[in-house]
Amino acid sequence: MNSPLPLLSADDVRQYIAENLRAADFADKRVLLIVPDATRTAPLPLLFDAVHSQLSSAAAKIDVLVALGTHPEMPQADIRRLLGISDADSNGRYADVELFNHEWDRPECLLSLGTLSEADTREISGGLLEEAVDVAINRRIADYDVLLVLGPVFPHEVVGFSGGNKYFFPGIGGAEILNFFHWLGALITNASIIGVKETPVRKVVDRAAAMIPVERRCLAFVVAPDASLYGMFYGTPESAWNAAADLSAQVHMRRVPKPFQTVLSCAPPMYDELWVAGKCMYKLEPVVADGGELIIYAPHMHEISITHGPLIEEVGYHVRDYFTAQAERFSHIPRGVLAHSTHVRGGGTFVDGVEHPRVQVTLASGIPQETCERINLGYRDPSTINVEDFANREHEGVLLVRKAGEMLYRLED
Repeated sequence: MNSPLPLLSADDVRQYIAENLRAADFADKRVLLIVPDATRTAPLPLLFDAVHSQLSSAAAKIDVLVALGTHPEMPQADIRRLLGISDADSNGRYADVELFNHEWDRPECLLSLGTLSEADTREISGGLLEEAVDVAINRRIADYDVLLVLGPVFPHEVVGFSGGNKYFFPGIGGAEILNFFHWLGALITNASIIGVKETPVRKVVDRAAAMIPVERRCLAFVVAPDASLYGMFYGTPESAWNAAADLSAQVHMRRVPKPFQTVLSCAPPMYDELWVAGKCMYKLEPVVADGGELIIYAPHMHEISITHGPLIEEVGYHVRDYFTAQAERFSHIPRGVLAHSTHVRGGGTFVDGVEHPRVQVTLASGIPQETCERINLGYRDPSTINVEDFANREHEGVLLVRKAGEMLYRLED
């Protein structure tokens, strides 16, 4: 992008919603808003208030479901804070709004929509995978007439660009479809898929979403680092996402002429575990030189993953071929965990029993050195790092990214 695009004001946002989300289209309908959790930059207080104000006089019901995927459950107070609901509002104009977490790990909370057949998965994946996959989704959708996604779009390591139907799968989906397409993305690799619009994984997500027997709508948006909006797009999840991904490609990608030997990738506070702070690697892997080092700087981070920590500690972090060459050894591990492992570790080879990662990944966090060594990542005491020592040294092959995880860096060629 040659020059910054203008940002929308709060009045612009409210006007767009008033003009595009027509109350008459939601008359007497039960509406379930599907929103991201706190690990995404998004002006949800503004958007939730504007959407609720626009639809509440017409809709029969408006509730909220947090698309956790497999992230930890959010307490009710945290969901209210995420949405900008004050104590007074929770007992006032939002008193009838129910707030739900997705419960991906409780089978009784899921509804099977059918199956992607072996022929389906073979065709979608280009022959990389061939298996029947159950498509399950949060059972609450059956209680509503419209599912309305409110979600940002960014370059994404698994699907190419996030948003749209990804808020259904994996956002409020079951484990089987999640594990399937995360592993498909891992086989293709982060470096090959991130920031690419049309991908096999996106095809899986869209094919699964087409099985949902409830009307789907989407308000997709593209954010600046401070949660201001570059643009908003409303329509079907497919059309809204399509337009938002085009804009995201303009504002969320930085092209650089040559790779860097050292990258200090600073995790923002919203990434409080490595399961999400891995984005600090995914978005920068393409510009780390062969043999270079990427440091995830996150003094506030003390967890690998609240949900998946023991499994990740059992497996460690390894390149893709480490797992494909030893498939039977890791057959008991959910493939979503294996995908996370190889996405964080990045590209490399596994030849004659020896692993050769392309880059060194080092944690400068609250995760102890002995844990880092056990999970096959480097360690550096975060107190030894002065962030400013890495600033303004791109000409030396050193890159500082002060808020990593959402801006994708790529080489110009």
